[in-house]
Amino acid sequence: MRHISLIALLGIAALVTGCATKNWVRGTVTPIETKVDQVSEQANRQGTELSQTRQDVEKNTTDIAATDEKATAADRRAGDAVNRASQADQKATQNTQQISALRQTITNLDNYKVVEQATLLFAFDRAILQDPEKQQLNQLISRTSGLKRYFIAIEGYTDPTGDAGYNLDLSKRRAEAVVQYLAGERDVDFNRIHTIGLGEQKLVDAEASRDARARNRRVEVKIYSADEALATVSATGSN
Repeated sequence: MRHISLIALLGIAALVTGCATKNWVRGTVTPIETKVDQVSEQANRQGTELSQTRQDVEKNTTDIAATDEKATAADRRAGDAVNRASQADQKATQNTQQISALRQTITNLDNYKVVEQATLLFAFDRAILQDPEKQQLNQLISRTSGLKRYFIAIEGYTDPTGDAGYNLDLSKRRAEAVVQYLAGERDVDFNRIHTIGLGEQKLVDAEASRDARARNRRVEVKIYSADEALATVSATGSN
C-alpha cells in the first residue's frame, strides 16, 4: 500500500514537473519566436525598401544620363550658335570694310573723270570673253599702274532681240565675266570694281541690222580717276 502511494506521488511530481517545464519552455520560446518574427518582418521591409531604393537609383541614373545627353546637345547647339555669331560678325566686318571702301571711293565723286575706257563685244546669246577682248582688258588695266584714286565701272548690255528679262540677266552675266577675269586673272582689287547689267537699254545703234545688233552686244569698261582733280586742288592750295 505504501509502495503504491509512493508511486502515485512520484507520478504526480513528474506530472507537475512536466507542466512546469512546458510552461518554462513556452515562456522562453514564445518571446524568441516573436522576436524572430519581428526581425523577419523588418528584414522583409528592409528588403522591399532596398529594392525600391535600387529602382530609384536606376531611374535616377537613367534620368541623369538623359539630362547629360540633353546638356551635351544644348552645349553643341550653343557652340553652333557661337560659330554662327562669329561668322555673322566676320561678315559684318567685311561689309563694313566694303562700305568704308565704297564711301572712300565716291568721296568727292565729281572729281572722278573717265581716264580710260574700252568696249568689249560678245557673240549672240554668249557671255564668254574671247582672247581679243582679254587683250583689250590687259591693255586697259596696264594703264592703272600709276593711279592712286580710281575705280572701274563695268556696264553690260544686249541687243533688243528676245525677252527683256532674259536680256537683263544676260547683260549681268556678260559684266560678271569681265569682273571674274579682272579680279581672278589680273588681280584687280574687287573693291575698286562696280558693275551693273542694263539689258537692252542704251542702245548704241537702234537699227535692226545685223551689224547694229552686234554693236549692242557689249560690255563697256570705264576707269574713273580723281588723281588729276586732286592734284589741281593741291597745287592751287599750295599757291
